[in-house]
Amino acid sequence: MSEVSQFDTVTKAETTPDTPQPFAELGMKDDEYARVREILGRRPTSAELAIYSVMWSEHCSYKSSKVHLRQFGEKAPETDALLVGMGENAGVVDVGDGYAVTFKIESHNHPSYVEPHQGAATGVGGIVRDILTMGARPVAVMDALRFGPADAPDTQRVLPGVVSGISFYGNCLGLPNIGGELGFDAGYSGNPLVNALCVGVMKHGDIKLAQAPGPGNHVILFGSTTGPDGIGGASVLASATFDDESQAKRPSVQVGDPFMEKLLIECSLELFAKDLVVGIQDLGAAGVSCATTELAAGGTGGMRVELDRVPLRDHRLTPEEILMSESQERMMAIVEPGKLDDFLATCAKWDILASVIGEVTEVTEEEAARGGRLVMTWHGETVVDMPPRTASDEGPVYERPLARPDDLDGLQADDPTELERPSTDAQLREQVLRVLSAPGICDPAWVTEQYDRYVLGNTVLANPHDGGMIRITDDGDRGVALATDGNGRYTRLDPYAGTQLAYAEAYRNVAATGARPLAVTNCLNFGSPEDPAVMWQFSESAKGLADACLQLGTPVTGGNVSFYNQTGSTAINPTPVIGVLGVIEDVHNRLTSSFSHSDEGAKIFLLGETREELGGSAWADIVHGHLGGLPPQVDLVAEASLGEVLADGADNGLLASAHDLSDGGLAVALAESSLRGGVGCEVKLGEEPFLALFSESAGRAIVTVRADAEGAFGELCARHGVPATPIGIVGGTDLALTHANGEIRIGLAELRTAHESTLPQIFNASR
Repeated sequence: MSEVSQFDTVTKAETTPDTPQPFAELGMKDDEYARVREILGRRPTSAELAIYSVMWSEHCSYKSSKVHLRQFGEKAPETDALLVGMGENAGVVDVGDGYAVTFKIESHNHPSYVEPHQGAATGVGGIVRDILTMGARPVAVMDALRFGPADAPDTQRVLPGVVSGISFYGNCLGLPNIGGELGFDAGYSGNPLVNALCVGVMKHGDIKLAQAPGPGNHVILFGSTTGPDGIGGASVLASATFDDESQAKRPSVQVGDPFMEKLLIECSLELFAKDLVVGIQDLGAAGVSCATTELAAGGTGGMRVELDRVPLRDHRLTPEEILMSESQERMMAIVEPGKLDDFLATCAKWDILASVIGEVTEVTEEEAARGGRLVMTWHGETVVDMPPRTASDEGPVYERPLARPDDLDGLQADDPTELERPSTDAQLREQVLRVLSAPGICDPAWVTEQYDRYVLGNTVLANPHDGGMIRITDDGDRGVALATDGNGRYTRLDPYAGTQLAYAEAYRNVAATGARPLAVTNCLNFGSPEDPAVMWQFSESAKGLADACLQLGTPVTGGNVSFYNQTGSTAINPTPVIGVLGVIEDVHNRLTSSFSHSDEGAKIFLLGETREELGGSAWADIVHGHLGGLPPQVDLVAEASLGEVLADGADNGLLASAHDLSDGGLAVALAESSLRGGVGCEVKLGEEPFLALFSESAGRAIVTVRADAEGAFGELCARHGVPATPIGIVGGTDLALTHANGEIRIGLAELRTAHESTLPQIFNASR
């Protein structure tokens, strides 16, 4: 064999069938490796093994979740709004006037623990490229974050780095961060959740797909060079349980360059506008392995690639390392020969490196039946010869064992109704302040003010309001609103109902802006799929979301599953994060969550029914450290009716503000609305002030009604069957809460100190 063929070629693989291979170290099981050998009819080369190991990883193949995710399609509601559904880089929905919106949420949990700044930054970069790949201009980002206790040393290390990574990358790209969540719980110690969402806007005709049609078309890699950063990131970090050696996996974390990504965005959009590409894919998890196999599988099924042509940052990289590298800011395009010069000239204009690395090929009927044919060479010799669909679409599918958690009956029986409740107004006052100042409930401005919320000039709503809202064009009034929500306590107590509650809260938050909910994305964060209890939680959660979306007519457009979120044998609370997108025809009608001085004297109405529901509540958790009982009841019909009232009330100018009730109940909602507008309120709590303040019954919101609209609003609520109870008025400088036997009065200055000082005290002190 010649000197240049000392690496592992197909010829060598055919003649050395017994050569040991490190498949287990790459995360493959014995039976998976055996199946690869069966597909190929020989042992894989090192390069082929690299491709299958990353493409069949949990992160890329969804091998443990596919059987449950299918119901999002099987139960999908009928709607003309869905233009592109699951299976592409992101879903696309029609938002009217010839415009479409694409949005998606994904996780970067494990990398953000190992290297917080770069892990979070590249999470933003990756989701932005997913949106760009659909042919859209990215217009906004959001993030849903969960950490361990705020004052824990681990959180002191991880949170500032994650926040700096998100702000650095998003701010450099010039994308507004319009919302999200910030939560703290001991269960996330050592395993934070960093879920990033991006939304983009396009015309209907601008939609691009991940496909490689047209034999003879060029395969072009453009963007950054390929280096050793992120090698094996998808399989090494995102598809394995954390342990004490996790910190040693720093090489598996990608390194981002937002300035290169900004150039890549503008270059790609010009390429799209000039109609210079027929297929496009970003290089995220699994890098070249993913882009080539998915593009080939989505087209004719044939592709030939010369790995020597891949521009390298480190020329010592082997073929398998090139294939597994997750270097950021890279894209792969399929380009017709007649448009090659224009493509390369456009890239040169933006100072983007572009290299032709291969071409689309014909496949025979026999090859097509086997899943196509992907051939890759290195130094003139073949190192990959495989059917690409077997890697991208035909990976292993597991029906993991399911078992209801052994401790669940005991948890549900441990009802919080027996917990000691405040018996005096002084105690009630103290607990209002205690809940309001707790990390996860308190003002997240220490985090969110590090993000630019208004760059690009089309932000209509952003933190701290219930949802973010973007005007979709510079010269139009149409907008979209988004919200993400999830409650791990609820889902731990009942994964089916807990997931529906997360969906309902996001749906309600979007409606509270005045928008009408239209579609859903999700990021499902769970422990190890090899644990039957975790898989039972996952199956119940997926079923709950599918059933809820079917009932309320909002299709799941895509999303992400993140397994192995646990440290050792301790899994996080199951945390499905649900993103809902809604449409508003005129952003001038949007609602904020703030009481306003201009509306002093306006009546405050509580919409919905309040019941004794404290299971998984913020009060039980913060005041007593308790988790038990059942979460609040789910009434999706009531949620839909409430959404109609809020959207109609906004459209018709009946409402001055709206704020949903969720964590912390009425106490937190009233305090937040008062603080956000700088004006107090006077509210009557009735006979049971404790339950009135801290119950977390779902399907509720507080609204302020314009003085001349009370009659019309009452008719609107009656028409939709939504209970509307007048509870007080806007005005004054206190949060004044009266009840049958007394009064609680907290000045706005004291309220603000409690709500706003927690995170600065914790994290500024740690610097």
